[in-house]
Amino acid sequence: MKKIDDILIYRDENYFCAFPSIVRMSDGKLAVAFRRAPERRPYGGRCTHADPNAQLVLVRSTDSGQTWTQNPDLIHAHALGGSQDPCMTLLHDKTIICASYLWVLQQPRCPAGGVFDNSGWKHTFAGGYLMRSHDGGHRWEGPILPPPVPGSVALDAFNQPLPAYNRGNILVGSDNLLYWAVVCTDKRKQPGTGGTVTSVHLMVSADGGDSWKYRCPIAVEEKVGFNETYLYETAGGDLVAFLRTADGTGKVPGAIARSRNRGKSFEPWQNAGFTGHPHCAARLNDGRVLLAYGYRKEPYGIRARVLDTECTNAGSAPEIILREDGGSPDLGYPWPVVFPDGRVLVVYYFNRKDDIPATWPESATADTEGMTAQGGIRFIAGTWMEP
Repeated sequence: MKKIDDILIYRDENYFCAFPSIVRMSDGKLAVAFRRAPERRPYGGRCTHADPNAQLVLVRSTDSGQTWTQNPDLIHAHALGGSQDPCMTLLHDKTIICASYLWVLQQPRCPAGGVFDNSGWKHTFAGGYLMRSHDGGHRWEGPILPPPVPGSVALDAFNQPLPAYNRGNILVGSDNLLYWAVVCTDKRKQPGTGGTVTSVHLMVSADGGDSWKYRCPIAVEEKVGFNETYLYETAGGDLVAFLRTADGTGKVPGAIARSRNRGKSFEPWQNAGFTGHPHCAARLNDGRVLLAYGYRKEPYGIRARVLDTECTNAGSAPEIILREDGGSPDLGYPWPVVFPDGRVLVVYYFNRKDDIPATWPESATADTEGMTAQGGIRFIAGTWMEP
């Protein structure tokens, strides 16, 4: 696979746009969902990943990705706070299911829940929810609350277990089951950081996402946390989990876990062997697997590898540089779609160093504390690849 071209999908200097996913409908039409929040830097604030006004929106293309609508449709604006990472999956019956999760603005008298201070905003995490569309993403029903992950100690503001959540896909298996890798907050503390360690577990639905049952752990480790996970089913039927890691040292930049028994259990996780996160995977027309990921070290950008059909060579497969012109590490989260002619469109969010609107005051770029305060406008882009 080789890169063809980069395209702009959506950009508005009034908004921080991030965390896209893409689906290709049976009629060939494309839909890209992403999270959109106010760009607060011109007003003395920072662009942040936990904004109380973040909404889930969607743009479309009816000409195979050549042009895109510029007035996004609303998927959901949650009444209680800011939503994140709309992860869409197209089911066999043409239903789209979209997973997201919620941050609620912390109030002074909030009775419980974890407090997260993100660039001046204090939030309580409220867990995950699902949205569903039966008409190609024009109308949505929800939020639908999944059950909590057994063993998770995370609570909402009312001391209730949080609904399951994850940034990553819901996999439609060849057995018509839905497989979802979800995050569990454990009691353990991460050595050297004091932060709570998270693990990843498998939940399965046999009714299109109406109900979910716990299946097994995917990755649990004493000194390494796991979170944002993408699931892929190989040609031979294995379930492969590409996991983002947090070990406080950077020695485990990513992990891979495999199930050879349809998700009844997973083998011990393995170090991915390369830098990049989070991952996403898609089956190419020749049966090989495109693995794409954000690259948050200089030069910032998007990278990819082409794996064998069973995903056994992730660490040794040659790396393909899709972009290396990013302005800060606040970019990535790619999501691919494969076309009948063999081309692939990888969508992601991006920023460039000097991409600062002339209308912004100088103070908007003076504060460089934290990666989200650096770089220019966050926008949704894509890269075309072909065999």
